[in-house]
Amino acid sequence: MSDLVAFGETMLRLSPPGTERLETASSLDIHVGGSESNVAVAADRLGAVTTWLSKLPRTPLGRRIVGDLHQCGIETDVTWSRDGRVGTYYVETAGKPRGSKIHYDRSDSAITSASADELPLDRVRDGRLFFTSGITPALSPTLRETTKQLLQTARSAGTRTAFDVNYREKLWSPKEAQDVLTGLFPGVDVLIIAARDAKTVFGFEGDHRQLAHKLASQFDFTTVVVTRGEQGALAWHDSVVHDQDAFETDASEPVGAGDAFAGAFLARRLTGDDVPRALEFAAATAALKRTIPGDVARVTMDEVEAVVAANGTSRISR
Repeated sequence: MSDLVAFGETMLRLSPPGTERLETASSLDIHVGGSESNVAVAADRLGAVTTWLSKLPRTPLGRRIVGDLHQCGIETDVTWSRDGRVGTYYVETAGKPRGSKIHYDRSDSAITSASADELPLDRVRDGRLFFTSGITPALSPTLRETTKQLLQTARSAGTRTAFDVNYREKLWSPKEAQDVLTGLFPGVDVLIIAARDAKTVFGFEGDHRQLAHKLASQFDFTTVVVTRGEQGALAWHDSVVHDQDAFETDASEPVGAGDAFAGAFLARRLTGDDVPRALEFAAATAALKRTIPGDVARVTMDEVEAVVAANGTSRISR
């Protein structure tokens, strides 16, 4: 039985070396990345047994994704397809004033046609926690229904659920996201959301503590985690707000840091840590991820514990 079962799309990430531009690059580095699998890897590294569910084409590229995730230590249960393709995206990295840019090429990927009846639902029923993100239902109408069914399957089996809003403006509008996500929220126990997404998608105003209270009261979540990037994060749980500062880091590789945070937080809660301790480990894992190329937080527990110990505690409970 897995502690955490995650469902979503994982893509191939293609990046020019260094700060080279895509239009002039003669070679591309290949990484594997997707929000849900990134969370699964971070959770595994922080002590949770994890499984990633998805649908992929039976091609060398599909096998590349599974092979990389196996190297990261997580279990996979993939529905293989003769149709569709592997989604890809391109990352051009640069500092100010140019800035980094992401270009997606994920239309008609195999997962967009994934229905609940072709997925291993027993994995969801037998897991301790089911996780997915707002990226998944944004990919197709089929996946909106599939996501809803998977959340309902988990709830019916007594499996807890966690959901990261992870709003992507290139996939859908704020209004469309709000309409779909509010329909999914009755099946969610733990919500993770960036403060900017709470404002953009749901129109909530106020500081991060007020955002957490509004989300918890309106949608009846057990736990709400609000992330604030370099300003840290907080969690609302049992009517108490726990504040966590970000740890100092050289932010050379920010892609995947939010997923690393989510995976670490969920893993530490699954292993029995209280909310403040889980937040601390999550912030440390996110800081470490920013120093690692690619999307995946290839960290060790010893490294995370060292970051926490070196920085001391910065928890505030209110």
